[in-house]
Amino acid sequence: MRLFFCLLIPLAIGGFSGYLSAAGVNDWYFTINKPFFNPPSWVFGPVWTVLYLLMGYSLYLVLKAEPSEARTAAIWLFAVQITLNFLWSLIFFRWHMMGFAFAEIILLWVTILLMTLKMHQVSTTAAWLQLPYLLWVGFASVLSGSLWWLNR
Repeated sequence: MRLFFCLLIPLAIGGFSGYLSAAGVNDWYFTINKPFFNPPSWVFGPVWTVLYLLMGYSLYLVLKAEPSEARTAAIWLFAVQITLNFLWSLIFFRWHMMGFAFAEIILLWVTILLMTLKMHQVSTTAAWLQLPYLLWVGFASVLSGSLWWLNR
């Protein structure tokens, strides 16, 4: 049951963020200038679904570990990063604040890095499962910065 809820938490947060941002994704985003390396729109759904599942499984591994300061810190950092993750879509797609979204995604990337390092102290597997997320958000940061630059 714990695994189910750990998987559900990021999927639900991501789904709700997507729901709140859908109008901007479906309308506004198609009108802005994009860099040559902008992936096709169909890529984002499957990628984020896998990343949210990896996040949830990592959370599960951390929660089932023995209580410790590192475990508590990893859980808090998970909460912070998932909140930042949720907010980025709203800032970018709903409110069209590209410069702020770029700064926010850099903060998100740093938080994911810190979470991953803290998870490593609790569960090596949980930490390694965050590597695709860290890489994707690194790419998304470059993309976000490029979109801001091209549309300022």
